[in-house]
Amino acid sequence: MGNRIIYLTLGVYLLIFCYSQHVMAADADPLQDFCVADLKSKVLVNGFVCKNPMEVSGEDFFFAGLRKAGNTNNPVGSNVTAANVNQIGGLNTLGISFVRIDFAVGGINPPHTHPRATEVLFLIEGTLFV
Repeated sequence: MGNRIIYLTLGVYLLIFCYSQHVMAADADPLQDFCVADLKSKVLVNGFVCKNPMEVSGEDFFFAGLRKAGNTNNPVGSNVTAANVNQIGGLNTLGISFVRIDFAVGGINPPHTHPRATEVLFLIEGTLFV
């Protein structure tokens, strides 16, 4: 009888402990809405330092490379064109990158991972098996 009470007590404590644990995790919020990267600065603080707001222009939010089709004449039949803070300075501190993937007929995108990231696919033409 004594062992039964001990096990019952331990079980109740274990249930209380398991249900009382509440863990939250998130990345820190950026200090400002836009911090356009100053790619010429030699100072690196968790990415790029912010460009002087008086020097920011529309070019800091534009990259023409995504409108050009990539060469899919390779063994995997696909081409990835990336656009991140190095191409679009306005993406600094936002945690966003873009890619354009061009597929030949029967082309594949080799298996890969995105640690702490999400991927969204937007298909313009054809059929894609994901």
